[in-house]
Amino acid sequence: MVIADDHAIVRTSLAAILGEISDIEVVAEAANGLETIALVKQHKPDLLLLDAAMPLARGVQVYSEARRWSPDTRVVVVTGFTSTTLLADWLSAGVDGLFLKSAEPSEMRQGFEVVLAGGRFVSQEVSDKLENEPSLPELTDREREVLSLIASGHQNVAIGEKLFISPKTVEKHRASLMSKLGVNSISALMTLALREGLLDEHRQL
Repeated sequence: MVIADDHAIVRTSLAAILGEISDIEVVAEAANGLETIALVKQHKPDLLLLDAAMPLARGVQVYSEARRWSPDTRVVVVTGFTSTTLLADWLSAGVDGLFLKSAEPSEMRQGFEVVLAGGRFVSQEVSDKLENEPSLPELTDREREVLSLIASGHQNVAIGEKLFISPKTVEKHRASLMSKLGVNSISALMTLALREGLLDEHRQL
């Protein structure tokens, strides 16, 4: 098994849970996305426990490369993000298991065993969120670009210059973002974007 998370305490906790499962050996741990890809390529593990957001490579890049180099490796994502949109995206991507980091160790162990046996496991927390909390509206690629530039501190004129659009068009995209996401200030927009992983540099997928 390979455990990939940029926090050592999380890797230690996950290793302890895996240690309770018979005939399981953790062969390597990774602290960033590129290291994870290299270790999966090298070891072709039965199971990869993958943090959704690590340095050096986005979650979808790591997941895609893991599938490419070791198609038989089962992949379980363990994430601290609680955005229903992102959780749904991971399931649509085809991961074999999905947990929040707040899941009970006993449930994680059960889930890991199910996945290793060839099944799919979604934690109760994730299921409840997907059932009870609405997903965010889909943003266009242009809206995401504008959002990231706003987060970087750019004003309308500078955003327009970078994207080759007029400041008036930028303002329309800004208004659309705030309307879609149900906020009425830039600070609220940034808070929500960070929490939901909407900014390019914080996106998991």
